[in-house]
Amino acid sequence: MNIIVTVQDAVTAFADFVEPTAAELDAIEREMPVILADVDLLDAQIITLDRIPGELDCRRIRRARRRALAARVALLNRTAGAGQSGGAA
Repeated sequence: MNIIVTVQDAVTAFADFVEPTAAELDAIEREMPVILADVDLLDAQIITLDRIPGELDCRRIRRARRRALAARVALLNRTAGAGQSGGAA
């Protein structure tokens, strides 16, 4: 007779390795402003899916697009600044 292994044993056998590391959590935390800005942009675009965008909708999308771009630039500036060492040459 074959022994049947429960699915829970197979899934939880690697549970310790599934958790994100501290470095991964820090990276997510650093990228959170970009993620939230992208969500706002998607929300503004989703609102206009079932209708013709009006002037207010266009402004909302432009504003959200600018915020998303600004968040990406700020993230790049922070990561580029962190990579540099020392002062002026």
